[in-house]
Amino acid sequence: MDRIDTMRVFTRVVERSSFIRAAEDLGLPPSTVTDAIKALEARLKVRLLHRTTRQVRATLDGEAYYRRCLAILDDIEDAESAFSAPHPRGSLRVDVLGAQARRIIVPGLPHFFADYPDITLHLSETDRFIDLISEGVDCALRVGAPKDSTLIARRIALLPEVTVASPTYLHRFGTPQRWDRLDGHRMVGFHSSATGGVLPLEFMVAGTLRTVMLPSTLTVNGADTYKEAASQGLGLIQVPRYAVQQELAAGTLVDCLPDTPPSASPVHVLYPRNRQLTLRVRVFIDWVARQYARHV
Repeated sequence: MDRIDTMRVFTRVVERSSFIRAAEDLGLPPSTVTDAIKALEARLKVRLLHRTTRQVRATLDGEAYYRRCLAILDDIEDAESAFSAPHPRGSLRVDVLGAQARRIIVPGLPHFFADYPDITLHLSETDRFIDLISEGVDCALRVGAPKDSTLIARRIALLPEVTVASPTYLHRFGTPQRWDRLDGHRMVGFHSSATGGVLPLEFMVAGTLRTVMLPSTLTVNGADTYKEAASQGLGLIQVPRYAVQQELAAGTLVDCLPDTPPSASPVHVLYPRNRQLTLRVRVFIDWVARQYARHV
């Protein structure tokens, strides 16, 4: 293994805090990764990593060497991409929201792989804010305003939202006429992992955001269950319009209070601030932005 490959192995071990996970990411035997780090430390005559039974972490010297490795590897990738035809290849790990993955991302993947046949894509599904580096993720798609200042956020879409209910619900509770006259109505509660609580209903009124918390007999934390609960007449919900387009067309869900819709949901791609984007990450971000544009 040459010095550049050893740097790649070392940086992945630091980021994943594990020899085994780093080996899995790089497609190498764990023994190869272990031997590479031992040889690196012997050559540099310095201890780069603290090893325990639970995790691996960089020493002070290891942290300094890690930062130098990142800069060198970024320069190498820049140099190679500048003098060769763009041809992204390799493994790409992306964390996404499950509902959006199924409706927006996955349907377009046959075309993505036709354009980029040498990329291997690994999609994981969560709705929490994850540590991209320690979990070995290249980028993540999230709805809402990003809070982590260590990440760069590129907004790729604004998803229009709607307030909907089923005909069964409207027959029982009546059709809402105004956002501020919802006495007697109820909502399906959506528990947000980002806030740790149930989200109120939102309404844009003359450019000002208003919120209303209604009683709920059911609280959920999954997008598909949320929509299904509304279909069963259990309350008002607010979702991106693309997610209920078919139900609105079929009449199984009804658009309520269209003059005061919820605020649109921003979708961001997040990636580490201290890492230069590889070509495969750049082409994926550009492609996924086009995918979302088709659903706005």
